[in-house]
Amino acid sequence: MPRAARIKGSSCIYHIMVRSNGGVMLFRDTEDKERFMHLIKKYQDIFMFRVYAYCLMDNHAHFIIDSSGADISKIMHGINQSYAQYFNRKHGSHGHVFQDRFKSKIVKNEKYFICLSAYIHNNPKNIKSYVDKTEHYIYSSLGVYIGIRKDPFGILSTGFLLSLYSQDARLAKIGYVDFVNSYSNSDMEIEAEFKNERSQLRSERCIIARMYKDIDIIKFAASKLETDMSIVHIKYNKKATQLRAIAAFLMRCLCDFKCRDICKALGGVSQSRVSKLCCIGLEVIRNDEKYNNLIQEFLETEPAA
Repeated sequence: MPRAARIKGSSCIYHIMVRSNGGVMLFRDTEDKERFMHLIKKYQDIFMFRVYAYCLMDNHAHFIIDSSGADISKIMHGINQSYAQYFNRKHGSHGHVFQDRFKSKIVKNEKYFICLSAYIHNNPKNIKSYVDKTEHYIYSSLGVYIGIRKDPFGILSTGFLLSLYSQDARLAKIGYVDFVNSYSNSDMEIEAEFKNERSQLRSERCIIARMYKDIDIIKFAASKLETDMSIVHIKYNKKATQLRAIAAFLMRCLCDFKCRDICKALGGVSQSRVSKLCCIGLEVIRNDEKYNNLIQEFLETEPAA
């Protein structure tokens, strides 16, 4: 039977759940959990999505993710594939690490959003040593919301959820903590609700505009590199490689271009080369102070009509 098409949208917030294959341990030790969270951070830097809540258990994990206009399937495919390769290599195993594809459900309204976050933050109650102190479980975002620790992985956006309680930060924390502590998982059958949903939670969040033409992206990258865009097809040239790398990164990660379209735009490079160029582009932007504001400057440009 063919799979049902995943319900997606550019302005959606998603409840994401990943589960291990066959009920085995998805995370066998703290190193595994650390690796998964660092992969979340890595792909967040690439796709610029937001994480509003998370919790990693031994055989599954929950997230609330605001895709900010990116394709949620691309985000999760990259994270899960990278983790599966790491897991099989480390533990000497083979085959599927995750149970089928990841589960996603569009968050339909503010009430569901708040209840879902409480459900996720109450997951550690299933761990004997955290029954009465879920806020101390480091692989849950609750402790960050409460204020007992800073975000250890640098991925969390807390303002949106807390703003639903109060514009006063102190009162918002108090109100949210009280709700989480009084929340019962029986109030909502969250895991049974992964069905097609047409309604969405929308807000005043910033959705990244991603409708750019390849020629305009190459032209923008060339202007920032202070070079001629015509060199984009020249091989074995450092400046041309940087140009292709930054253009590939912007096309793939901020504009949701298909890999084959990037291959064509950059002069017939292979798909594996596109992946490599994206990584090079991200490193150039990260490590060269000259280009630290490049992404923001790109997002502030108007897509061509």
